[in-house]
Amino acid sequence: MPILTDNIRGALIMIGAMCAYTFNDAFMKALADEIPLFQAIFFRGMAAVIFLTILCRLMRQLRFDLSRRDWALVLMRTVGEFGGTYFFLIALFNMPIATVSAILQALPLAVSLAAALFLGEALGWRRLTAICVGFAGVLMIIQPGGENFSAYSMSALASVVCITFRDIAVRRMSRSVPAVFVALVAAVGVTFMGAVGSLFIDWVPFSATSGLQLAGATGFLIFGYIASVNAMRFGEIAYVAPFRYTS
Repeated sequence: MPILTDNIRGALIMIGAMCAYTFNDAFMKALADEIPLFQAIFFRGMAAVIFLTILCRLMRQLRFDLSRRDWALVLMRTVGEFGGTYFFLIALFNMPIATVSAILQALPLAVSLAAALFLGEALGWRRLTAICVGFAGVLMIIQPGGENFSAYSMSALASVVCITFRDIAVRRMSRSVPAVFVALVAAVGVTFMGAVGSLFIDWVPFSATSGLQLAGATGFLIFGYIASVNAMRFGEIAYVAPFRYTS
């Protein structure tokens, strides 16, 4: 019977996370024509916070006795989630979803490189060459200085930086820190961002269609939150990160 190694386990969880995030992105893109960005973030976040709080209580993972180091890493990850969500959705609401997704293909490369630089994980010349080729591909997509280049292209790249920061923070956390609790703290941070942004916009009533789209985005986001935390805890980052390409 084949043994499920940490690398394989991490890869399978990453595939699940990418599937969830891709469906979430599609639902949020569909909302863009009807609901303002910060309103969508706020309502999606509130639903996620409520669900994750209940799940934490049921699983007895609502913990506040973490070490100072782990609390710092949880907060660092939340800042990364906060920035990644903001910059990604700004790009998603203003660019074709295919273009945004293409730019985010730099993420596996960025995470692998960051793991080598900051965590000391092995990065051979083949992987390093792939990273260089990958970044060259991203430059071809965004075409700095070209007519299709815009601030929204830079917003998508800023999202890559923030998510890389987020994933490295997870890697340094103790395994004893519950994944659902980490996801809850991140959801609270992103919801707060939506709440603040909502103060400066005119709210729009939800239709039946936009309500269902928001519900779909929320469900997939919750799964993606939890899976993305767990994916970074198994195996080598340079092995697991490329499975983001399944998106």
